[in-house]
Amino acid sequence: MVRNFDAIIVGGGIVGCACAYYLSEKFRRILVIEKGEIGGGATAAGMGHVVVMDDSPAQFALTHYSQQLWNSLYPQLSPDCEARLTGTLWVAADEEEFSHVEGKRQFYQSHAVRAEVLSGEDVAKVEPSLRKGMAGGLRVPGDSVIYPMTATVWLLDQARRNGAEVLQGKAVMSIRRGVVELEDGTTFEAEYVVNAAGGHAPHLTPGLPIEPRKGHLIITDRYPGYVHHQLIELGYLKSAHEMSQESVAFNAQPRATGQILLGSSRQFVGWNTEIDRRLVEKMVKRALLYMPEIGSLSAIRIWAGFRATTPNKLPIIGRSPDDPHLLIAAGHEGLGITTSVATGRLIADIASGVPSSIDRTPYGPGGSYQHA
Repeated sequence: MVRNFDAIIVGGGIVGCACAYYLSEKFRRILVIEKGEIGGGATAAGMGHVVVMDDSPAQFALTHYSQQLWNSLYPQLSPDCEARLTGTLWVAADEEEFSHVEGKRQFYQSHAVRAEVLSGEDVAKVEPSLRKGMAGGLRVPGDSVIYPMTATVWLLDQARRNGAEVLQGKAVMSIRRGVVELEDGTTFEAEYVVNAAGGHAPHLTPGLPIEPRKGHLIITDRYPGYVHHQLIELGYLKSAHEMSQESVAFNAQPRATGQILLGSSRQFVGWNTEIDRRLVEKMVKRALLYMPEIGSLSAIRIWAGFRATTPNKLPIIGRSPDDPHLLIAAGHEGLGITTSVATGRLIADIASGVPSSIDRTPYGPGGSYQHA
């Protein structure tokens, strides 16, 4: 007998679990299918930065909306989610970079996001571990940090409390017209199937313009107070959005444990999981330009993961043009932690047939997808 659900979510990362969370508020019969560990893929390789980004109007709208949703959830989260209002400090290394800070501040302020320009002296006071002589920076105090793995589990636990079921350790072979088939031949049916498989989404929905983009992270031993804000170089967006074979940028995050999470790198190398020591060395050299003493800290782990990248740098969120039962929630690149909850809410809105708080058009799937 084939079991029938209102919605089946394929993928148990933070995006899939956010979809389950919001769908379970609207529908009774929800199933999440994850072949591995919950939150064990791209989610586990994410920094956990909840940040408003202004690279494009659509990116700003989605990240700002999602941050508002996260803020509404923070009072409910369990302590092990480590939600902390660290703020973001965009660091200007020289006067040329600093010349762009005021324009960035004005954009944020005009869109109801608090931001303040810091002089080089101010930057030295609030982040004394940074290299002396920084030109200045932009502080966005409303940005925050969470621990992605436990936040993912929390979202799924809430969905379970609403009646959602979870099938773990089973790989999905195909999605077609509301039917999900597992590799062992088991099939399920649903009014809606959500492809939230991240970088693997094109395997289930051929034609999705998503590629894996590898990134490395380094985490140190515990050094409480060494970093206070999420620190990002102002050149980060250029690095993040260059579609070159590889790039690095300075990005440091204080963890609740006192550890420092250091990024970031980007590579197009397929699904090669090996640590690229050469690129890690470039990351460290980049970090030393901003924090000269960080080389004296002890690193306890280096790992790599894969971002799901799209050509227009925006996630794909919406109904497939070829299949009214298929909803896509994939392609979040380096902003999956931030935008997961907005994605879940938009997917639930689509399935419920209600308007959303933001325009969904920029994220909608386009083109024709050949079903597996």
